[in-house]
Amino acid sequence: MTRKYIQKSILCLGLLAAFSCTDNFEDINSDPQGSTAENLAQDFNNITGYSQVIFNYIFEQDPLWGYQIQQNLQGDIWSGYMATPNPFGSNNNNMTYNLVNGWNGRAWDDAYSKVMANALKIEQESKTKGLYPEIYAMSQILKVEAMHRITDIYGPIVYSKYSSEASVKEYDSQEEVYTQMFADLDEAITVLSNSKDAGKVSIIGKADFSKYGGDYAKWAKFGNSLRLRLAIRLAVKAPAVAKAQAEKSIAQKYGIMTTKDDSFVFQSGFVNPVYGNSNSYEDINMSADMESILGGYNDPRLSKFFNVSVKYPGEYKGIRTGIVLPVAPDGATKAARKDFSKVGEGINTKEIVFLSTAETFFLRAEGALRGWNMGDDVQTLYEAGIAASFEQFGASSATYKTSILLPKAYIDPVDPANSTPAVNNVSIAWEAGASNEVKLQKIITQKWIAGFPDGQEAWTEWRRTGYPKLFPITNNTSNGVISSALGVRRVNFVASEIAGNKEGVDTGIAKLNGPDTGATRLWWDTGVNF
Repeated sequence: MTRKYIQKSILCLGLLAAFSCTDNFEDINSDPQGSTAENLAQDFNNITGYSQVIFNYIFEQDPLWGYQIQQNLQGDIWSGYMATPNPFGSNNNNMTYNLVNGWNGRAWDDAYSKVMANALKIEQESKTKGLYPEIYAMSQILKVEAMHRITDIYGPIVYSKYSSEASVKEYDSQEEVYTQMFADLDEAITVLSNSKDAGKVSIIGKADFSKYGGDYAKWAKFGNSLRLRLAIRLAVKAPAVAKAQAEKSIAQKYGIMTTKDDSFVFQSGFVNPVYGNSNSYEDINMSADMESILGGYNDPRLSKFFNVSVKYPGEYKGIRTGIVLPVAPDGATKAARKDFSKVGEGINTKEIVFLSTAETFFLRAEGALRGWNMGDDVQTLYEAGIAASFEQFGASSATYKTSILLPKAYIDPVDPANSTPAVNNVSIAWEAGASNEVKLQKIITQKWIAGFPDGQEAWTEWRRTGYPKLFPITNNTSNGVISSALGVRRVNFVASEIAGNKEGVDTGIAKLNGPDTGATRLWWDTGVNF
């Protein structure tokens, strides 16, 4: 499919104008000399439509099955958040490390046909017509929000050369992608900050589907906080760059997220698809790791995240990932565990959090642990992150942050062979005398809890740090490719690219520093923390 066809198709879906797409598409969207008010209004409608598509596909909102294969049966499970009662493919699937190409290409295909195509349209509208620089800046931040997830799934990707008309779309290395993303964020934050400083009335409100309502200062804060997330990712691999970018985020005039209202929340119009995959499809439940960690901590957020088990009333019961699940006839394969705890009412919302204030505090806590200037000390920032998460989910506890409770053992009531002692053995209470490794484990464990249900980001941070420690799978069907102890480190390049851009894929493989398998570590995945 050509880019021109993709862009035409997406525009047809995304336009908010009152006409339908027709064969005279090019005439409707021509740029005659001397734009009229009507032309400008149409341009703005076009841009609004492009923006909405980008928001909708940071992760896929609808249909449920699209989200299921884009993220739910990948990052949501590999992060330790969730598990499935369904033995897809007779227990040969992503959960048992036999990676399913038919699922794992969805994230890539969405990113390029939906996100990058529409971001390019906004860029073309803004730069060729000299209109709406603030909307272009907003789209740049959205593009980085979407595409850093893609590079963190696959590694090298098509990014800086996406708009090239060359027959071969060359991949950037992950280092090159991150470098360009920092530049994109810097440009966008500068535009939005300057417009705010100049007292300009916001023009981005109709194209802004977040709770920010077009507020330039809020968008600058989001850009800075996203830059901080990316900086932390490079803390070991490129420490000088990481420190400089992180401190730049803190020092910028509009700073980073500090209050609940600063969180970047998309008003999607769709209930969070992870809720539907759990309660409608019945293909996803609480994980054994969640039961062990939140259950052991007696964490009040557990009741926000999950419902008690129907099968074991009054109990929160999770499923261990990567075990042998029963394969039964007549569609009864899920029966043994589908009534374990499902995703709860706290997630039954049409507001999707892409980056929270709680996460930002934990990012700062890690930066402070590494000796960076994060505006406060490690313990204060760590405890502020816990408090922000409690506020976000409407939970409360007077003793949680000083608790010395530990995660608990996992018991599988269906098959005791899957039972196992706890592995992430750190308490909640801050310990000033602990090693930096233990302190980091505490920070990342709490960030993991606070980030629920975005398993993509949690899986990425688990690969980077190894925390929280998760139960290993017991049924590895990868034929020795992926280690049960190390887990899935990335997803291999996708079938659509191999079919349509094989030479480009070859440039990506050359920049992987390893084979194109799920066992190859990404650039920032060093295996050490200090």
